[in-house]
Parts: sequence; structure tokens; C-alpha cells
Amino acid sequence: MFGWTGKILILDLTKQRFKTWSYEKELAYNYIGGRGFAIKILWDLLPRGIDPLSPENILVIAAGPLTGLPIPSSGKIVIASKSPLTNGYGDGNIGTLASVKMRYAGYDAIVIKGKSKRPIYIFIENDTVDFISADELWGLNTFDAEKKIIEKHGRNVGILLIGPAGENQVSFSTIISQQGRSGGRPGIGAVMGSKNLKAIVLEGNKMPDLYDIKNLRKLSSEAYNTIIKSKLYDLWKRQGTMATIVWSNENSVLPVMNFSEGVFDKYQEISGDVMEKMKIDQRGCPMCNAQCGNVIEDFEDFPVELDYENVAMLGSNLFLSNLRKIGVFNRLADMYGVDTISLGNVLGFAIEISERKILKDLSLEWGDFKGIRKMIDDIVYRREYGKIFSQGVHKASKVIGKEAEEIAMHVKGLEVSGYDCHAAPGMALSYGTSPIGAHHKDAWVISWEAQHDRLSYDNEKVQKVIQLQRIRGGLFEVLVSCRFPWVEIGLGLEWYPKLLKAATGVNYSLDYLTHIIGDRIYALIRLFWIREIGNWDRSYDYPPKKWFSKPLTKGLFKGIKLDPAKYDKMLTTYYSERGWDNRGIPKKSTLINLGLSKEADYIQGIIPLSP
Repeated sequence: MFGWTGKILILDLTKQRFKTWSYEKELAYNYIGGRGFAIKILWDLLPRGIDPLSPENILVIAAGPLTGLPIPSSGKIVIASKSPLTNGYGDGNIGTLASVKMRYAGYDAIVIKGKSKRPIYIFIENDTVDFISADELWGLNTFDAEKKIIEKHGRNVGILLIGPAGENQVSFSTIISQQGRSGGRPGIGAVMGSKNLKAIVLEGNKMPDLYDIKNLRKLSSEAYNTIIKSKLYDLWKRQGTMATIVWSNENSVLPVMNFSEGVFDKYQEISGDVMEKMKIDQRGCPMCNAQCGNVIEDFEDFPVELDYENVAMLGSNLFLSNLRKIGVFNRLADMYGVDTISLGNVLGFAIEISERKILKDLSLEWGDFKGIRKMIDDIVYRREYGKIFSQGVHKASKVIGKEAEEIAMHVKGLEVSGYDCHAAPGMALSYGTSPIGAHHKDAWVISWEAQHDRLSYDNEKVQKVIQLQRIRGGLFEVLVSCRFPWVEIGLGLEWYPKLLKAATGVNYSLDYLTHIIGDRIYALIRLFWIREIGNWDRSYDYPPKKWFSKPLTKGLFKGIKLDPAKYDKMLTTYYSERGWDNRGIPKKSTLINLGLSKEADYIQGIIPLSP
């Protein structure tokens, strides 16, 4: 094969052994890579019903055929596992030098199983694998641990590691790289910690064999130039995703006080314009000429990389309007190795719990910098009430009881990311049907929705959500490549099948990649959820209760809330368009058409399938 290395590295931490799997080309042709490889490997190798934090769980790190190649924004990998936060399929992507080094070491994926008796890290260099004691690294934050690894192995290695949050198995801990690159929102860092695995260090010098390197270089050069010449490039380079703060406030979707409102009176104080004046540096992923990591000095004079989601969730959602103080929370999340989105959501939930006096002796107020900072420490080290909140809002609400479940902002157990949906039915559907829980990355439909019939629940919105899921959650997550050059700067989708052909020789159309490959992966992820949950029904695809029960009290959409009957009808249309039944389960005929006959037969033994 061209483009793919054809090899997957399998690591057994219990026995401290490794082997290389030379996989059949059908895996590459049918699942491409990234999320496709991840779900197929987890489906095939993971026993049903295992505890996500047990040695039996599997951690998958998967590249795509474009990962690490000299093309725009290709420095991405997907990390996936059974999620300790949701008990379903969990993944995330991360932009890091480790992506490039894994491919140059000769692997398309790494599969990690078992559990080491003592803390270790793994050093992978081409065909060699060393299991090395991590006693000196365990307990260190990600910044300090990474410095020690670099001192030993040099600056050119790729590093994936966890902090104290992953070690303590906080349910929304992530994997960190390069002091601010973070991935794996559904607790993938906790899976790594449960295996006593502190870090994975990668080095390699073997680029995959390519089908047409001359044409790939030509296409790549043209694509890089297209990005630079875009009229959107200047603002993107200056502000990146931080420009979204003003846009979200103008469109009443900026999360405020645990998603109670969509507008924040002090939004200008945390805007991209303010950030731009404070900016001291810019960071980005490998192979990127549109870097979006904006660096400022936080309130404690440390550099921190900001983006929209972090500032919205740790700022307006907590009623905090000081960008430098928000930066402290952001930096702590990166150092501890915890997801900024879920952290901001959990903190907002905790403050509202305190405000409603649901928990005795919990005292936490909106905008309380010192109190929130302490709670972050308590969550990471699982102290006092932090131990409850370290489970995420869904499980915490079950423990707390009373009206806590009414204000827990999640879907399928994953906390909602930074867009309020009281007045955004399409985005609510996007959250409801995301394959990992309430995340925007699969279908950021809110921008399109704001330009059309904002409050409608029509079929056009359903079609748009599915279209975006096929592109963002299908195409980009399997290639694996960053979606920002397309969605933010306007690099056309037609570039990607051409780049894929030049790298691999495989001539797949855009429609085939999105409608066949993408739909196959979405269906298999859905089957994974059904296999693990068992009694599946459409309630798993509903957005949080608060958006249905408590209307907005200010802004353009004052008095608006979601309509449950209209949402339910929209969800039915979504299922129909995907070839799923009214429970949200793919029909047997749909699965057969997608090449998932064996998987359909297996699920049939758990829950009846519609024809």
C-alpha cells in the first residue's frame, strides 16, 4: 500500500511486550484511518461490558493516510477508548509532533492494553520499544514532566502524556502534548492513568511510501498558497477561534452561568480584540500555516494558550470577565491534564448547586476567582466535594440528587461545549446526535443556523447537521487532518480527495468518503454504544433539560426555549435520513448496505433490529 504504513503497534503493559500487526489492506480501504481505525479496533478487540478503568480496556492512537505528510494542517491523530465518563465510545483528536513521529516510526496506529505494575512511560523509536520507569515523572504536572522527558530524549521527540488528573482518574482528564495541546475529552487521560502509563514518547525517521510524491508536493504548495491568499486569513491569524466570542454574544449563544443565558454583558472584556492586545506569542500544530494558538500572560504571569471554547467555558460560563484570570484556569487545566470544556461545565454546575443550596456547606459563587481556583485543585486531587465533581456533571448529578439532574448540562454523559442552545434547535440536534456526547466538533451547525431560519425545526436543518457530521466527523476524522483550513479559511473540500489519491493512489470521491465511509463509521460507533449500554432508546439523543424548561431572560431571543415536541419530530427525521429506526438504532438493511452485516448479526443478539 501507498500512504499507509500497513503496520499497527500493539503494546501489552501487563507483560511489557510488544508486537507489530501487518494489517490487511481492506482495513485501510474500508475505514481509512483515525476514527475509522479506532472504532473498528475497539469493536473487534474490546470485550463487551468491561470497566473503562480496568486493564481490559484498550487505548487506541490512530493516524490517517494524510497525517504527518507535508500538507496543510496534517499534524493530527485520534485518541480513543471506551470512555470512563460516558461508558460509551470516546475519542478526541490532538495536534502534536507525536502525530508526525508515530508515522515516521512506521505505524498507522498504536493499540495499548493491560496495566503496568508500576508507573512507566514508553519510548518508541522505529522498530524498538522500551518500557521505562516513570517513578520520577509520576505526580508531576504535564509541563514539568515533559521538560524532564525532553532533557533525556531531546527536543525532536513527540510526546503524549498525562498529568495528576489522569493519574487520579478524573473522568474528564485528557492527554496533553507540547504544553497546551489537549485531546480526549471523554476521559481518555483517565484510561491512560488507570494503566499506570505516564507518557508515550515517539521518534522515527521513515516517511510512508507515497503514490505520487511529485503531485502531492504540487497540490500541497497550491493549497498552502490558497490558505494564505484567503480574505479570512488575516483575522484568523490575529485572533483564531477567539473571534467567536463577539459572534457568539451577538447571536445569543455564548454560555453564561451554567448555560442559563446566551449573552454576557462583559463579553468585550474577554473578546478576541482584548486578547489581541495582550498577545505575546502564537502556537500551532505541525504542518500548519494558519496557527490558531494565541498566547498571553495569565494573572500569575505564566504564558497560556487561549481559544474560544476555553475562554467561553472558563469565563462567561462562570461569570468571570478578566481574561488573565481565565488564563490561569486554562493553564491549570493544561498542567493538570484535564479538559477545559468539561472543567468549565463542571465548575458552572458546582456554582449553581451552591447557589441553589442543594449541597450543605458548599460555598462557591459566580466569578469567585479564589474559590474556583481551589475547586479546580479539589477536583483534580479528588478532595472534599471535588471528589463528586471529578466524575463529571452526569454522574455527580446522580449522586447529589434533588434538582441537580435538571441543571446538569450534558448529552450521554459528556458535558456540553461552548454554545447555548435555548434558541438554536439545529445546534441542539448536533449535540444530541454527536457520536461521543455533547461536542461541537462533529457538526458546528450554529454558524449556518444563525444565517437561516434561526428558530425553525425544519428538515433542512436536519440535513445540514448530517452533512456536517459526514464532513467534520467523517472525512476529517479519518484522513486525519484539521478542519480549520476548510471551515474557517475556505480551503475547498475538493482538495482532500485529490490529496488522498496523491498519497495513496486510492481514487475515492468526496461523496464516497462522506456518505459511505462516514456513514459506516457513524453506524459502527452507534452499535458500540448499543452494545455497551444495552437498553438503548432515543432519550440518549436528547440535549439537556434546562434548554427545554428555563427560557432565556435577556438578549434577542428573550423568552425562548426549546420545544420538546418539535425537537422530537426533528430527531425522528434525523433517524429516518440516516436509515435508523425510531429508537435511534440503525436498521439491519442500513447496516448491510454499509458493509456491516456481521456487526448487525451480533447486535441482533442484544437488541432486536428493524428490517
